[in-house]
Amino acid sequence: MATIYDVARSAGVSTKTVSRVLNGEGPVRAETRDSVRRAMSDLAYVPSSAARSLRSRRSALVGVVSGAVSHASEAPEAAGLPEIFILRGVQDVLEETGRTMLLAEAGTDPARAARVFAEHHVGGVVHVAPFHRRIDPPAARDVPAVIANGYDGAGTPAVVPEESAGQRALVRGLIERGHRRIAYLKLLPEHDAMRLRTAAYRKALAEAGLSFDPALVRPADAPDGRTDLAAISAALDAALDVREPPTAILCGNDRMAVAVYGMLRARGLRIPEDVSVAGYDDYRLISETLFPQLTTVELPYRAIGQRAAELLSDPEPPAAPVRVAGEVRWRASVAPPPSCPQGGHR
Repeated sequence: MATIYDVARSAGVSTKTVSRVLNGEGPVRAETRDSVRRAMSDLAYVPSSAARSLRSRRSALVGVVSGAVSHASEAPEAAGLPEIFILRGVQDVLEETGRTMLLAEAGTDPARAARVFAEHHVGGVVHVAPFHRRIDPPAARDVPAVIANGYDGAGTPAVVPEESAGQRALVRGLIERGHRRIAYLKLLPEHDAMRLRTAAYRKALAEAGLSFDPALVRPADAPDGRTDLAAISAALDAALDVREPPTAILCGNDRMAVAVYGMLRARGLRIPEDVSVAGYDDYRLISETLFPQLTTVELPYRAIGQRAAELLSDPEPPAAPVRVAGEVRWRASVAPPPSCPQGGHR
């Protein structure tokens, strides 16, 4: 059976470097890390979690607190976003470094979760927020902790989505395609993501020399965050019933865009011939199956989970939240505006 010394000899590095790769600790060049992993694969090396635990007094387990299960049962329409993908990203990194996830549901008594983590001597804790917002997780004692998709007031290392850049790029792209009247149907409650995206929407308009029209920005969801079809319909009516109707409609997320598609068609409007539609999330079960396929901004949940897991091993994590940007996915729901607004817009 291969040992850590065999791996070090094969890779041409020290046993300390092999240990760093295994534990995800300390800086290791990408080429060196790849060389060590190839050596482990070639030699069929299996690290001893028990031995590592005895040396460090910490196991190869990482505690993760998430509401992926409970939130999906409470709000089935939101199942799969964002926490499942964040967990997948955390798992990507843990697998690479020979560690294992110990999952605790967010609804679990925090004291009990902390006790379970302590009993298993976890080597770190990741707290997963259901959406970009402030949370106040219990302090992790003597182990590194990271927040994924949120932040706290105590300066815990955190990873959040870069909301502003995505929205700004989306609005800029619409303007470049000829749109001058762009409506924005916002989610409720007015949490961090919505504030940042609204500011980015206004900034992109200002940069293009376009005036901000508050009549085109409408709250279009229930205050508890659930999809409210009546609220979306009322917001859409209000946005369309203006002297200069919009030629493009931004939706707070992809689920809202599904409702907007149907409501526009019920009003006799074609997408994108009469009006363009864009979402936010790039929830591909929606964005790639709608017809026409939905233009939307990617929320990089998996990358957020990966970066959070990496921060657990960072000896000097950044003081400010790390922001991870997603791309605009341009699809067939956006086209240049019609030369003349159709009467159905009014």
